[in-house]
This record gives sequence, structure tokens and C-alpha cells, in this order.
Amino acid sequence: MKAIIYCRVSTDKEEQASSLSRQKQELLQLAENEGFEVVDVVLERESGYDIDREGMLHVLEQCTTGEVDCLLIQDETRLGRGNTKIALFHQFTKLGIKVYALSNQGELQLSEADNMVLQIVGIVEEYQRKIHNIKIKRGMKRAMDNGYNPEKNLTNRHHAAGRERIKFPIEEVKRLRDNKLTFTEIASTLRGLGYNVSKATVHRRYQEYLSLEKEGSFHIE
Repeated sequence: MKAIIYCRVSTDKEEQASSLSRQKQELLQLAENEGFEVVDVVLERESGYDIDREGMLHVLEQCTTGEVDCLLIQDETRLGRGNTKIALFHQFTKLGIKVYALSNQGELQLSEADNMVLQIVGIVEEYQRKIHNIKIKRGMKRAMDNGYNPEKNLTNRHHAAGRERIKFPIEEVKRLRDNKLTFTEIASTLRGLGYNVSKATVHRRYQEYLSLEKEGSFHIE
């Protein structure tokens, strides 16, 4: 698995510099113990209550592109404080990024209260998606009742510019992901089956699949 290390202190005081160095060394050791490949190390001096942190935004960007499989931190407070911690952990969960903490000597385990908050957030998001989809369907129905024909917008789609979309069995990707394989391992497996795909492509198509699945559409080329 490819890992990114994130170390944070809240002030610029000199004594905090040693804390950042210690966090880095201990997390590098954790990565070695777990057999992870460290692709980046981010050191940051920012408040844990602030979500607008350059270092953390860099971490999220790396995770979004599919270049990283897991995040290593000292403990949950390094991720953030209060609502910021919950929001970030929720984001990493949605991206399929595992968070490992020294304090847990393995995957980060949130408190029962924090888990309850995450469950509530998930329920709220699900209902927001349902409401959004209902509004889209109602708008489309009104448009079609007024003479709009969606097929006219699809007649020339095979002439679209750009590279040809790589085809591979997305259902197999989902099955492998459900079996806890990383995107790197999945891409390697697909290449072994004759599909010339990159880890980034697999990650992006998997996210598309999940999005369409939630909207009730299951077909992806």
C-alpha cells in the first residue's frame, strides 16, 4: 500500500519543531512495520480547528487522484479538532482511504460518539442525494412534457473528441475493492487480464460507478 504521512503541531514555537520531527520518525517506523511505501511526508504548523490548511489540502488532493491508499498520523487530534476532525475523517472514508494512527498501532478507531456523528452525517447525505435526484427527475419530466427530446443530445456522442475511453469490467473492480484490495493491486490484476489501465483510471472509474449506483444507474462502459 502507498501511504502519505501527515504531521501537525498548532504553533510556531521552537519546542514544537522537535515534536514534528518525532512524529515523522515514528510514522516512518510505523510505515516500515506495516510494509507501506511512503510517497510523501507533510509537516504542518496550523490549528487543528482550521480546515483550510495547505498541508491537509495537499493530502486530500493526493488521496483524490488515487495516488495514495492510506494516511498515517500520530493520533486523531493531528487530523483535526472538533467538527474539523469529523469532516476530514468522513472525507477520507468516502475516498476509500484508510487512516492509520500510532495511538491505535493500526487503523484509527474513533470514539462511539464520533462514530454516531458520522452515521448521522451519512444519513443526511443520503437523503440530500435522494432529494436532489427527485428534483432532477421532476425537472426532466416537465421538460419532456413540454416537448424536450433527450435522444437528440445523444445522436453524435460517438463523434466526441479526445482519447477513446478504456473499457474494463467495473463490476470486477468493485468485487476486488470489496475484498480490500488497493487500487494499485486492482490495476495490476486488470493488466494481468489484458486491460491496459492505470491506478488513477481505475480509481476515477470506481468513483463514477459509486456515484451512478447511488443515483440508481448501474451501467458504465
